[in-house]
Amino acid sequence: MSTRLLVARHGNTFAPGDIIRRVGTTDLPLVDSGLNQGRMLGNYLKNNELIPDVIFTSKLKRAIQTAEQAQSTMGTNLPIKTLAIFNEIDYGPDENQPEEDVVARLGKEAINAWETHAIVPEGWNVDPSLLIQNWMDFSTRIRKEYPGKTCLVVTSNGIARFAPYLTGDFATFSAQYRIKIATGALCVFENKEPSEAWRCLAWNVKPM
Repeated sequence: MSTRLLVARHGNTFAPGDIIRRVGTTDLPLVDSGLNQGRMLGNYLKNNELIPDVIFTSKLKRAIQTAEQAQSTMGTNLPIKTLAIFNEIDYGPDENQPEEDVVARLGKEAINAWETHAIVPEGWNVDPSLLIQNWMDFSTRIRKEYPGKTCLVVTSNGIARFAPYLTGDFATFSAQYRIKIATGALCVFENKEPSEAWRCLAWNVKPM
């Protein structure tokens, strides 16, 4: 029996011309392009026989709205189950700050370490071990409660990058893939009982 886990990043929260800020706990809504990304996600899931049986999101507007837009295209009306474990991380002193200011404070090396190996920069309020355990516990939950089903999670980039720990070999995964995923992008994992490990079938797929 195979259970599928779909992990999607929410759509855009900044429009052309906006100052791009590093947003974590700040609860921004989607802009028009982000709403469209949600609809494109739903269209992709529908066209690729990946329509979920259950939907989970963070408690933030941007994730919930992405799921709502996806459902509008898929033609589904599933309850959206919101979980705080999928909320974006807290960027501490860099929260809601212009990206260029964040790079200036931390340096490009620290940002690159975060983007390639999920090494948390100084000052951010992030516990990687907790985020990894959250994914492990959640994967156990869906294997138990939704065996053989397809489960969609809409979350943020800081959280999604820890999902590959489900494969059991994050080091190899992060050496092969860029762990930062684009807004509106999709990742697909599969678990085959009785194994506890998940296989990544697709990473950072951008629905068109």
